[in-house]
Amino acid sequence: MTQSHPVMQENLDHYSLLADLFVYPESDFGDRVRCVQNFLDDSFPEAGARLEPFTEFAESATTTELEELFLRSFDVQSITTLDIGYVLFGDDYKRGAVLVNLNREHAQVSNPCNSELADHLPNVLRLLPLLADVEFRFELVDRIVAPALRKIIGEFDPRKIDAKNKVYMRHHNTLIESSDEYGVLYQSPLQSLFAVLESDFELSDPQPPSATSEFLKNIDTEIQLEEVDA
Repeated sequence: MTQSHPVMQENLDHYSLLADLFVYPESDFGDRVRCVQNFLDDSFPEAGARLEPFTEFAESATTTELEELFLRSFDVQSITTLDIGYVLFGDDYKRGAVLVNLNREHAQVSNPCNSELADHLPNVLRLLPLLADVEFRFELVDRIVAPALRKIIGEFDPRKIDAKNKVYMRHHNTLIESSDEYGVLYQSPLQSLFAVLESDFELSDPQPPSATSEFLKNIDTEIQLEEVDA
């Protein structure tokens, strides 16, 4: 018998709003972050408190400073990446299975991925409110999104950042300048997002449950077939 995993809120449109925190910053980025802050302060106060340092910076920084922070966090010599399948599986074939299945889910609900891949965090967040299958949505969050977020947040540990910086200097002799005051600021919206997920979904411990949805069954099947062929 399949266990039901209902969410506490029926309307999950706020995940489309939260996705704005993780897009490449443009001139209106500060205004968009303030909209998220206002929503969280009203609906998820704990998450709102976690976001506040990032909002203060986003509203006062120049677009160039915001772009540099984004690149330093997620792109050039990045702390981590927002491609959650890569976070979980790297270049392993398992990520390919995730991408194939996510591409199908995006297409079925007409959720555009634009220039990013199907497992890019903002794309997945915008997918969540469009999914009609509650069980599948829970498993996507519990087995893919939440574990990836845990790992991404962990990459902002100062000790890990220092270790990566030493590697960059050894191999590339260069670093993007990053002050201690805001170099890890993206940890703030990531923690805020995780707090909302914990409020909306009954997340399990980091050990994933058995797959019950077709999406996750397909991923598991493809992984098992690859292991047999290896």
